[in-house]
Amino acid sequence: MSKESHPGKERWDLVIGSDSSFFSSQLALLWRYRDLILLLVKRDFTAQYKQSILGPLWHVLQPIVQTIIYATLFGFLLNVSTEGVPRGMFFLSGFVLWNFFAPSFTSISNTFVSNASIFGKVYFPRMTAPIAVLFSNLIKFCIHFAIFLVVMLIYMGTGKDVHPTWYALLTPVYLFILALMALGLGLIISSLTTKYRDVSHFLPYFVQMLMFFTPVLYPPAQWKQYEWILRLSPLTPVIEAFRYSWIGSGGQVSGEGLLYSTVFAIIVFFCGAWLFARMERSFMDTV
Repeated sequence: MSKESHPGKERWDLVIGSDSSFFSSQLALLWRYRDLILLLVKRDFTAQYKQSILGPLWHVLQPIVQTIIYATLFGFLLNVSTEGVPRGMFFLSGFVLWNFFAPSFTSISNTFVSNASIFGKVYFPRMTAPIAVLFSNLIKFCIHFAIFLVVMLIYMGTGKDVHPTWYALLTPVYLFILALMALGLGLIISSLTTKYRDVSHFLPYFVQMLMFFTPVLYPPAQWKQYEWILRLSPLTPVIEAFRYSWIGSGGQVSGEGLLYSTVFAIIVFFCGAWLFARMERSFMDTV
């Protein structure tokens, strides 16, 4: 960075500061710092199970262990109906998407707090951190999705009523909606935690509660007259559509539902991005 000296004033050819017009410059900055994003993705992906015995193998075991535990608890002990869908496929199809959304939302919500030491020393676009979280969890999703496909083929090979539909081609759309939703909600919570730490303490309980208000573990019809409560969750149409797309039952592909989820995701993203841009100017004074 250099400057030109003139009598009575100084001119700088590069000024590092916060841009209040967030949307006008962030995309270009993110592209310029794409190498940093790749480094952050590698850090986030490898650090989670670093110095553990199984290491990256946990990325493979996580959805399998979750499916076994919840299938045993809800399927066999509580006898929760899966509407004719094989229990393994029903629970695994829910966890594949949930394990992308929930960790993304939680990690992005802690962006300012968890990266405060780096943000205070080095300049780079702050949005690179939450974007890196999304890509890191996208890699995990690909691993979980590959496991899901293997299990699906096993069920199909044994004659189970599992038949993917043409709606499966919309899987990238489902994923994009969830990514936008996780990013928007995470940016809102992250901005709030810079001043109100209570929000971060409440977050794990909120995420856990959200899972039970989303048809990850049971179909909405299980709630009978209270089914409308699950329909209020913007995650419900996406998870139901994904489940029906790949299994052929256990949900539905609702155009109105997906529109509701998409509009919600877009609104929270723009609100979160605007709030994030405002808070990054002064967050070091409060974190």
